Amino acid sequence: MRPVEKIASCEISFIPIQSDDYIQDVNKVLDIIRLHQLEYSVGILSTTVRGESSKIISLIKDIYEKMDEVCHFTMDIRISNICGCK
Repeated sequence: MRPVEKIASCEISFIPIQSDDYIQDVNKVLDIIRLHQLEYSVGILSTTVRGESSKIISLIKDIYEKMDEVCHFTMDIRISNICGCK
């Protein structure tokens, strides 16, 4: 039996810098988040994701690798191991 991994929360703000269509680029990031099947909530300035920490790290890597081919960007990421999930 595999040990249960701790749940983490992550706030992600994706900001296209050089983009032909920044709204489309943000929507691509939201599609990537949906594909990872984690609990998420879209806010005005950022998206909050909750799940196993390894899956969140995988999501961040996936966003970076896929969007690196699309546009220049910055991504602000805040990860917490205190997510209020007890």
